[in-house]
Amino acid sequence: MFGLGVSELLLIAAIALIFIGPQKLPDLARALGRGFAEFKRATDEMKGSFAEEIRNSEARDRLQREGKLVPPGSDDIVVNPYVDGDPHAPPYHAANVDPVPLPPAGAAAVVAGEAAVAAADKADKADKAGKPDETEAKRDV
Repeated sequence: MFGLGVSELLLIAAIALIFIGPQKLPDLARALGRGFAEFKRATDEMKGSFAEEIRNSEARDRLQREGKLVPPGSDDIVVNPYVDGDPHAPPYHAANVDPVPLPPAGAAAVVAGEAAVAAADKADKADKAGKPDETEAKRDV
């Protein structure tokens, strides 16, 4: 352990006994033990996470070698997911469509939003009361 022999450890223990005293020495030893245990736990956790990343990397490499995993951007043609493995199915490309600008929300949109909130509040109150609201009654007809 750290290249220390038995004689060096006894010397350190004797010096600690002199400077710290016999009353506080057990508390110090307990605190050091907890510190070493926490350090060991942290290093074990780090080793485990490194090992997991290595396993994931090896699995990813194996899947790429077998052709089951395609790296992003390696092919711009996307196979149609609705055709189950048909080699004669035509490939499709994602459409590049310019976004259509929406009209600005005016006073009518604000009023419609307030009406929707009022209807939702009315439905919640009807649910709490156990009675169907007017919209449910109209749907049933």
